[in-house]
Amino acid sequence: MNFKIYKPYGYLSQFVNNQSTRKNKKLLGELYDFPQETMAIGRLDEDSEGLLLLTNEGQISEEVRSRTVEKEYYVQVDGDIDPIAISKLSSGVEIGIHGKKYTTNPCTAFKLKSPPQFPERGKKIRDERHGPTSWLSIVITEGKFRQVKKMTAAVGYPTLRLVRIRIGNEFLGSMIPGEVEAVKTFKL
Repeated sequence: MNFKIYKPYGYLSQFVNNQSTRKNKKLLGELYDFPQETMAIGRLDEDSEGLLLLTNEGQISEEVRSRTVEKEYYVQVDGDIDPIAISKLSSGVEIGIHGKKYTTNPCTAFKLKSPPQFPERGKKIRDERHGPTSWLSIVITEGKFRQVKKMTAAVGYPTLRLVRIRIGNEFLGSMIPGEVEAVKTFKL
């Protein structure tokens, strides 16, 4: 069985809370009665939101995590991002992954002409008095630990909000946070 879910802000991308440091955290299983053996394909951080695919088929999970399936994120960053920073993002930037330097693969990155229309997040991002923000589209095929956030920070524009809108040909569309949709097969 396969599912699409709009993972809300504040939830872990897991079903079992087996670490003492994660007590009282919100888990995906609280949103829907998923069948046994259901697993998240990839992850979104607790403070990230958007499209998450769930399955009980290991082969699908491997395909999505391969370096051929695109993942698209809309990212709100601190400041009015300039073309030089976007060019650096597109070319690949050096970030740290578990204490080691890593240069990201080239990706597609561009500034959105207007902010996307997402539901308000439960926790306010910040007040307009703190200066301008920008929204970007970033499309990657890899998925390192907190990669997109580290990429924007590396070019001087820290991430304020991150929403995954697409995995392959599966889109978030008009789903709302916490919504779950059963899917016969994924369009990857």
